[in-house]
Amino acid sequence: MKRFFNVLLGALAMLAVALLSAFIAMRLAIHGREVKVPNLAGLSLSDAGRAASSRGLRLNLENRFYSADMPPGHILAQYPAPGITVRREWTVRVTESLGPQQVSIPNVVGGSERGASVNIRRLSLDLGTVAHISAPGEPNIVLAQTPNANAAGIDRPRVSLLLSQPEEPQAQSFVMPSLTGLTLAAAAARASAAGLHIVSAEEITLPAANATSPPGPATAKVPGTPATLAAPATAVTPTASGTPPPIPGTSTGTVVAQTPIAGHRVAKGDPVHISLTY
Repeated sequence: MKRFFNVLLGALAMLAVALLSAFIAMRLAIHGREVKVPNLAGLSLSDAGRAASSRGLRLNLENRFYSADMPPGHILAQYPAPGITVRREWTVRVTESLGPQQVSIPNVVGGSERGASVNIRRLSLDLGTVAHISAPGEPNIVLAQTPNANAAGIDRPRVSLLLSQPEEPQAQSFVMPSLTGLTLAAAAARASAAGLHIVSAEEITLPAANATSPPGPATAKVPGTPATLAAPATAVTPTASGTPPPIPGTSTGTVVAQTPIAGHRVAKGDPVHISLTY
């Protein structure tokens, strides 16, 4: 029995040693792939690349800025900062110094997009953001630039452009004229002059005044007497020219209602519906 316990304790001890060894190996494997980011500021681009690769890191040139304090071709800034622990194969992004500004910004306003791009790159400048805005005249003409021509003290060798583009066609809108009180022909002529066309006309019959009613400011309505009804509206189909023909059995008529009503905003070519009385 004692021998059994000795064997069991030995097996447990060996298992504990194996687990401890595995844990240590895992930590070494994990932390063995971690490095600290070196300080690259002030180094030339080639020296910074060698310093990064010696620690298993990658170098990526992300920006270029003018600097009166750092010589051209040297590292002006970096990310991550020096001393930060990262994994191997991590990418360190750096900014290169261009030294003091020595290039004048060209004036490309008024020229074409292609000409401006060629002129900018010819001076070793970068083409920045290109935006568009609706404007009359030819498309892709430079309307504005940033920074302005011959600007001093800029930080980046980048010129952004604002280009023209064709204006979007918009429907001509105006106020609906009043057709009320006009004859059918006059209403059609006024609508046509405004770029509108009458597509339908209908005849309505107004209630006739009761000649036997006593005079007075108001006429009393006898309870139970049905109200006078208007005659059914007669739809009229417009002619090919857009002017409705006269209603059968009539020669003249007066417009008493219209849709759209006067004063509303309408667009050229909108249809108009009118009501006539005879």
